[in-house]
Amino acid sequence: MLRFSANLSMLFQEYDFLERFDKAAEHGFRGVEFMFPYDYDIDVLQHALTRNQLQHTLHNLPAGDWAAGERGIACIPGREEEFREGVTAAIRYARALGNHKINCLVGKAPAGFTPEQIRSTLVENLRFAATAMAKENILLLIEPINHFDIPGFYLTGTRQALALIEETGCRNIKIQYDIYHMQRMEGELVNTMTEHAAQIGHLQIADNPRRGEPGTGEINYAFIFDVIKNSPYEGWVGCEYKPLTTTEEGLSWLSRYQ
Repeated sequence: MLRFSANLSMLFQEYDFLERFDKAAEHGFRGVEFMFPYDYDIDVLQHALTRNQLQHTLHNLPAGDWAAGERGIACIPGREEEFREGVTAAIRYARALGNHKINCLVGKAPAGFTPEQIRSTLVENLRFAATAMAKENILLLIEPINHFDIPGFYLTGTRQALALIEETGCRNIKIQYDIYHMQRMEGELVNTMTEHAAQIGHLQIADNPRRGEPGTGEINYAFIFDVIKNSPYEGWVGCEYKPLTTTEEGLSWLSRYQ
């Protein structure tokens, strides 16, 4: 059975953020995810989830100065203390909101450092985060992202992510496999998801091009969803797409799976 989680950072942007919880529930979603919860008091988010009987499925670690173009700090030497403070904050929110998965955007490769320094910093930061989260029964995720949308992003492919996880030596890290990003970088979606099913901790969807809703691009989502339904994957499928018009006008695809 497919369980779709509305990404409230992307969907229902016609509404205030807290109203998006209501709209997600109204349209049949039982789970919600969002990039960053940190601008909102925990009790406010708890109330939004509870009044709509929604499960919180995922949020990201703090990712630095987003407005200035930062997309994560895990691979940046000299920012280790800031990263660790972010881990503490992310766990606090996850614990309170009932979430058991936190994604780490590893960031863009910084200038002025050797590849070895960048890699070592990232590995040690991931070890720290995974160890801290394991104590709270929270899974750490890392997400490969295409280099067209975020030029310079350090982590761009499945095999690279698998090698990074192996290097950390941690069993509490899996891949957040975003089908849109990996279609742009790799293709081979079904074979990759099948071969590495045990290493995938969360799925996200969007079509390509334009990162729109399923059915608006080249990805055969009817086939993809059948593969997911018949696989061992039991997690949520995060709807992290950019509606081509309004969210509500573009939700007809969802009715076939509810």
